[in-house]
Amino acid sequence: MTRAFTVAVMLLLAAGVLVAEPVSVPTSAALLQGSLPWWGWALMLFGFTLLLGVVAVIGGVGGGVLFVPIVSALFPFHFDFVRGAGLLVALCGALSAAPRLLRGGMASIRLGLPLALVGSAASIGGASLGLVLPTSVVELLLGVSIVAIATLMIVSPRARHHQLRHDPIATAIGIHGSYHDSSIGRRIDWTVHRTGWALVTYIGIGVMGGMFGLGAGWANVPTMTLLMGAPVKVAVATSGYVMTLNSSAAAWVYLNGGAVLGLITVPSIVGMMIGTRVGARLLPRVRPRVIRRIVTILLLAAGLRSLVAGLIGVIG
Repeated sequence: MTRAFTVAVMLLLAAGVLVAEPVSVPTSAALLQGSLPWWGWALMLFGFTLLLGVVAVIGGVGGGVLFVPIVSALFPFHFDFVRGAGLLVALCGALSAAPRLLRGGMASIRLGLPLALVGSAASIGGASLGLVLPTSVVELLLGVSIVAIATLMIVSPRARHHQLRHDPIATAIGIHGSYHDSSIGRRIDWTVHRTGWALVTYIGIGVMGGMFGLGAGWANVPTMTLLMGAPVKVAVATSGYVMTLNSSAAAWVYLNGGAVLGLITVPSIVGMMIGTRVGARLLPRVRPRVIRRIVTILLLAAGLRSLVAGLIGVIG
């Protein structure tokens, strides 16, 4: 059932990508500013996103948070098209992983659904706002956000232990669970706290994810572990489920606004999904800490580039 649902959603999104007509964004004729033919850009984008997918899995970050700032910095694509493609990249990657995680019993619908509902509603507003604001302003805000995310990755502590505390909101809506941890050979009972603050935080996360096309993969695990005290394994497994709702809500706004172009979106999705599968196989053989440092450096460089480009556009 979950596999059939995933295939149906992906086919529906692909149909939307192919029939979407640019309305409030530049036409596809103004998309490319280089001398390569269209298929050359598509091949380059496929190869680049394949590599990006490998790095995203090993580095433990969402594909959307890497895709938008780095692709907008290295490729001559209009920023609106990159944001629209970024949401669909994040959505398809989450759709491919969420059913397996849900069947395995590690992901928690009780934990993810309230956060996803708040975040998806906010992401619709963020996506609508992002298409209205000038591109230079959005680039400036993206640069600030990406630098802040990279800084958070550097300075934030890793959550190692879950916390069992009384939370009236979590108790009222039944956010709790248990899972078998094979690494220690026993069953772990868990609950969360500060649920109210987490719901408020997801309003900002949703707005940022929709406005910049980042999805919510960059914020799911830190929010669930550092703020709510959920076990790391539960947070990682639930993150994909949350992204399916957050990214899909904002993606329809970009589809309806004509900010999704098949030339960018199709090779990006295919490359990212193949890359994530390769990365999952390579993960046991490499050191994620080294890759995570490389990811942080790439984010800082791309964020600073977006920040400078946005400042130049606003001042000029």
